[in-house]
Amino acid sequence: MKFEGTDRYVATDDLRMAVNAAVELQRPLLIKGEPGTGKTMLAEEVAQGLGKPLIQWHIKSTTKAQQGLYEYDAVSRLRDSQLGDEKVYDIANYIKRGKLWEAFTAEEQAVLLIDEIDKADIEFPNDLLQELDRMEFFVYETGETVKARHRPIIIITSNNEKELPDAFLRRCFFHFINFPDRDTMREIIDVHYPGITQVLVQEALEIFFDLRAVPGLKKKPSTSELIDWLKLLMADDIPDEILRERDHSKAIPPLYGALLKNEQDVHLLERLAFMHRRESR
Repeated sequence: MKFEGTDRYVATDDLRMAVNAAVELQRPLLIKGEPGTGKTMLAEEVAQGLGKPLIQWHIKSTTKAQQGLYEYDAVSRLRDSQLGDEKVYDIANYIKRGKLWEAFTAEEQAVLLIDEIDKADIEFPNDLLQELDRMEFFVYETGETVKARHRPIIIITSNNEKELPDAFLRRCFFHFINFPDRDTMREIIDVHYPGITQVLVQEALEIFFDLRAVPGLKKKPSTSELIDWLKLLMADDIPDEILRERDHSKAIPPLYGALLKNEQDVHLLERLAFMHRRESR
């Protein structure tokens, strides 16, 4: 079975090819791209498209690789022993299974998402090398070896906040999600808002791509932010004329808070508008 995209997710030919190549090679698929380009959603849609269960492991700066395998709750065991609880004699009662354990022991092949791996410590990827290679790990407290019943389809996302180790990269199939061009962006908009007027789409895309082209912008608006902005434009019933006949001396678009996410970029556009007004006098 091959991934062909879904009704809710516009996957380019290159992206579909990358997913299917990683599945065929039985290697983790490492996905990079700008924030808001649908990296996390890809795992959800791959699971839906292939009819597989989805297991999600969202990484934080404090996440340790061991937590993906299991955690031993020694504090609870000590407390229960003080209370005379009989379950203290079975250490397995204090083993909390992690997301890799869940994926390894699933009844059928699962899709495992390791989301934003670059948020964790630099050693985090290296600490998972053996487990991802051998598809097994050892539980020291119980003396058992947990082996994967079915090799999961592993999708790993990264926002490029940290460089990943070469040894880890060698074990992955890599794909960078390029920012969508105008035609692809129209397809994405049509998926989210099938009944949207094409005039609104045309004018909104003009403003959106002009905004992304502004030099010096600290954070360019992403696909997800464009979707949010269009939702607001439709909800507030903004006339198409306001977008079509926009005044370049007022560089900030209506409801800009959906597109711009910091004051530096707002001030930049205000300065550009001021310069435009001076030049047009």
